[in-house]
Amino acid sequence: MTIHPIESRYGRDEVRNIFDEKKRLEFMLTVEVALARAHAKVGNISQKDADEISRAKKEVKISRVREIESEINHDVMAMVKALAEFSGNSGNYVHLGATSSDITDTALALQLREFIAFLSSDLTKMKNVLLNLAKKHKETVCIGRTHGQHSIPTTYGLKFAIFASEVQRHIQRLEESKPRILVGKMSGAVGTQASFGRKGAEIQDFVMDELGLSPALVSNQVIQRDRHAEFLLNLALIAETMNKIATEIRNLQRSEIAEVSECFGRDQVGSSTMPHKRNPILAERICGLSRVIKANAIASLDNIPLWHERDLTNSSCERVIIPEACILTDYILNLGINLLESMVFNRRQIEKNLRLSNGRVMAESVMMKLVEKGVGRQDAHELLRRDAMESLEKGIPFRSILLNNKRIMEHLNEKEIDSALDPKNYTGTAEEQVDRIIKELS
Repeated sequence: MTIHPIESRYGRDEVRNIFDEKKRLEFMLTVEVALARAHAKVGNISQKDADEISRAKKEVKISRVREIESEINHDVMAMVKALAEFSGNSGNYVHLGATSSDITDTALALQLREFIAFLSSDLTKMKNVLLNLAKKHKETVCIGRTHGQHSIPTTYGLKFAIFASEVQRHIQRLEESKPRILVGKMSGAVGTQASFGRKGAEIQDFVMDELGLSPALVSNQVIQRDRHAEFLLNLALIAETMNKIATEIRNLQRSEIAEVSECFGRDQVGSSTMPHKRNPILAERICGLSRVIKANAIASLDNIPLWHERDLTNSSCERVIIPEACILTDYILNLGINLLESMVFNRRQIEKNLRLSNGRVMAESVMMKLVEKGVGRQDAHELLRRDAMESLEKGIPFRSILLNNKRIMEHLNEKEIDSALDPKNYTGTAEEQVDRIIKELS
C-alpha cells in the first residue's frame, strides 16, 4: 500500500533509493564492518574475525532484520544480531564497544554524501540552464515591476542572471557545509569512548578513514544536530529559490500579463471542467513542495536541544524530515530545470506590456535627460511627476503631454524625447551585467 506521495508521485527513483530501508541497512552494515576492521588494526580482535564479519555482511537480509526487530523492538540491535548470526564465532565481536548512534549517525553521513552528489549535479544543471537563458535573452527588454506596478524597463537576461547568481551561492554553501555534515563518530554511550578503551580515538580515526568521513572532534552519544539543521536549512534556502523562480513564472503567466508560460502538451488537460485552461501546474507544484522542505528545516532546529547526553526525540523526527527534504529538494530542482528549458516566451505580449502605460514608465528616462541638460533633479522629478499623473488621469499618451510642456521643450527637442521614451534605450548596464555573470559563473 502506498501512502506518501514520495513513494509514487514526487521524487526520482535514484534519489529515493538512497533513503530506502534496504539501503539504510547496507550503510549501517558498512559501518559495522569498518568498526570490526578498526578493532583488528589496533589488535582488539584478529584479522580473521574482522574478515568473517566483513564476509557475513552480504548475507544479511532486510527480512531477517525485520523479523528480529519484531521480537526485540530495537532496529539497530536487530541488525547487529542478524550480522552476528552469519559471522559464526566471530559474531561475538560485532558492534564491539559501539552504541547505536555510532552506527546510525555515521551511516546517515554516508547517505547524505551519496545524496549530495545528486544535489551538487542538480544545482550545477540549474545554474547552467539559467545562464543559457540569460545569454539568450540578454537583449529581451521587458517591463520591470516593483510593488507589482510597472516601474522601468529591464531585461529577461538580467532576471535569469540574478537567479543564476543565487543558485551559485547555494553551490558554495553546499561545498562549505560538507566538512560539517560528512562526519562520523565512534564515541560510545555518552561520548567518553570508555567502551573502546584507551584506543578509542585511534579506532574512530581508522573507521572514518576507511569510510571516507571526517571524525567528529567531540560528541556525546550523538553527533550534534546543529550540523544536520544547517544542512536542512540549506535545502530550505534552495527550495525558496525554486519557489521564487516558480512564483515569478506563475505571475508572468497570468492572463493579464501572459509574457511567458509553461510548455503545454498537445493532449494535456488544464481543468476537469474548463476546457480552455492552461495552468502553471509545474510551477505551482514547486511552490507547494517548497513549503514542506521549509517546514522540515524548522523541525530540524528542534532536534538540536536534546536532553543531557541525548534523548530519542530527534530520531523519529529525522526518519521523516531528512529523507523527505532531500528527495523533494532534488525533485523540485529537476522539475524546475524541465520547466525552464521548455518555457515559452510571448514576445508580442512582452512588447505590448512595455507600451501598456502609454509611455509613462519612461518618465525617469526623460528626467535624467533633463538633468543632463542642466535642470535640477528635484525640479525635473516634479515636472515629470505632474505630466505622468495627467497622462494617467486623462488617458493621454505621455509623449503628447511632454511635447506640449513648454518647460520641457526648452531643454529637449522631439527627437531627444522620442529617444528617451524608447525602452530599449534605457536598460543601463543590464547586458554588461549579464555578460559578467556568464563569464564568472561558467
